[in-house]
Amino acid sequence: MKEGTGFNVKVSVVVPTYRRVGDLARCLAALDAQTRRPDQVVVIARADDRPTLEWLARHAGAHRGIRVQVAHVTIAGVVAAYNQGIESATGDIVCFTDDDAAPHADWVARIDAAFANDRALGGIGGRDIVHERDAILTGQKEAVGLVRWYGRAIGNHHIGCGAPRAVQVLKGVNMAFRRDAIGPVRFDQRLRGNGAQVHCEMAFCLDVVRRGWTLVYDPNLLVEHYPAVRGDEDQRHIFNAAAFYNASFNLRLIMCEHLSSIGRWAFVAYVTLIGNRADPGLVRALTLAAGGESITLALRKWWVGLRAMRRAWHEAIR
Repeated sequence: MKEGTGFNVKVSVVVPTYRRVGDLARCLAALDAQTRRPDQVVVIARADDRPTLEWLARHAGAHRGIRVQVAHVTIAGVVAAYNQGIESATGDIVCFTDDDAAPHADWVARIDAAFANDRALGGIGGRDIVHERDAILTGQKEAVGLVRWYGRAIGNHHIGCGAPRAVQVLKGVNMAFRRDAIGPVRFDQRLRGNGAQVHCEMAFCLDVVRRGWTLVYDPNLLVEHYPAVRGDEDQRHIFNAAAFYNASFNLRLIMCEHLSSIGRWAFVAYVTLIGNRADPGLVRALTLAAGGESITLALRKWWVGLRAMRRAWHEAIR
């Protein structure tokens, strides 16, 4: 391959989907409109998702500029879908986006160029412009995709600004990896949930970094993101104890296995006492209650987090 070009490099795009035909149609149309079209698009569909499979049978061929391949999974959750995507993808570069996203027209071209220009680059991701409740979530943050030594996870992928820089975590809606960087790494099947399996890309990215590869966040690598209704108990802004437990367990398991010994104990103290607004420790829960949130709900979140911490600790050390 000639340095600085994408010549002879094959790019695959993996799109997990579940009962979102309208969203999937928009996503495939965006991929078909790429200035540098992907060589392969793999749509991962559940075997029991009859509406999606029927739509794909009728319409997938309408995208003349891209080759759409359908791969099936029988296990619920995005982890199984991602892993099936890795197995089905034949590209030197494996990209991931969501069915409720629409990559900008230069998305594949930017990804291709980034890998061509940096042989040490293991993965790259960018900003997802989130359309939510008839508005776009706005803001600007320099700190994106980081995990502090004591386990505080910083996302902010949707509002990242500044120059491209090394990070530790990419976001599933907008990320791509070199096939060599993926190697034997797969998404962790122990992570809980029947749909989103929150934080699964964090575990995957940390494993890639641990293998010695660099991950980069580029805020100019853009996808439009229209968060759709999820097909499981996790409905984003509505509290569900099972979904909350699953997300808490996933985060705690990841941190228990990736942090240093000192960092692991600091993390236990951090999530038990402080945490964040979405997953509060005791002090944060009391602060949320003082700010108007139901004290019962705030303390319930804290208690569920404690239960998840106990289970994740045992899972990590056994």
